[in-house]
Amino acid sequence: MRSRLRVILLLLPALGVAPAAQGAGYPEKPVSIIVSVGPGTGPDVIARILAERFAAAWGQQVLIVNRPGGGGVIAAQAAAMANPDGYTLYMPVSSLFTVVPESKTKIPVDVATDFTLIGLVGDQPMVIAAAPRLGVNALQDFIAYARQRPEEVLYGASRLSVPHMTGELLQIRAGIRMGYVPTPGVAKVLQDIMSDNLSVAIESMPGLAGAVQAGSVKPLAVASDRRLPAYPDLPLVSETLPGFVATGWFALMAPAKTPEDVTSRLEADLRAVLEDAELHKKFEQIGTSPRPMSAAEATRFIHAEQDLWRPVVRQIGVEW
Repeated sequence: MRSRLRVILLLLPALGVAPAAQGAGYPEKPVSIIVSVGPGTGPDVIARILAERFAAAWGQQVLIVNRPGGGGVIAAQAAAMANPDGYTLYMPVSSLFTVVPESKTKIPVDVATDFTLIGLVGDQPMVIAAAPRLGVNALQDFIAYARQRPEEVLYGASRLSVPHMTGELLQIRAGIRMGYVPTPGVAKVLQDIMSDNLSVAIESMPGLAGAVQAGSVKPLAVASDRRLPAYPDLPLVSETLPGFVATGWFALMAPAKTPEDVTSRLEADLRAVLEDAELHKKFEQIGTSPRPMSAAEATRFIHAEQDLWRPVVRQIGVEW
């Protein structure tokens, strides 16, 4: 699977180069975007902002279809089986394209051939947040706390997700041993923290914002290369662990064999939407960076993400 993924990524720059005018009649009816998570999570919020902007540009309704579960495979299967006419789009979990191909996992979807990349949408850095009962207020304090209690500090995340892998990377880089608990989504993670069943949440800020405001979790650091404009006092993980960056990224895709004139129109419209100042403001409010890219740039970005997670996945030998 890894070799097939690399081949298709090398070919991606050749996609979407036809003039946008060829798809000028598109869309002529409502468009659906399948997402791999439940309502209210970071990717869902991003998809809804994107849908709102597309709907305004197209004069057509754009619906979000939530298909959570199976580590993103349920949504991927639904998208792969959709009619390739441009009226069903797909925003996958990034781990399906970066982490899963490097694991021992066998999935019933071929990510190398079942989808056409339209472009990158944006990325959200992971935030490390602790239960208030731990009594830690900074990442270095948390690391010291965890070192004294090997495997007693528990964190939850969907298996093979970016939050899961960020927790594994944190253990490797910080020299600590936490306990991982497979947990279906950030809502359940936060519920388990409040029930004293988990100690740590690792998630993008949109998924944590309500709990942060309520004082249910204490944000310690964000795994970004720059501080979040909406949370300027939140330190970077790299201030404690140099070079530590972990983000969940979002791409817009279509089923394979979607007509090139439609994907070209989508690529042009996506870039225009992502350069909109109002969208930038909305993204900034939820700790998200827009990522307007050409197909070649998106390919290089995905390659870099594969390079980041490959040694982590191989070291821990995870399976889906």
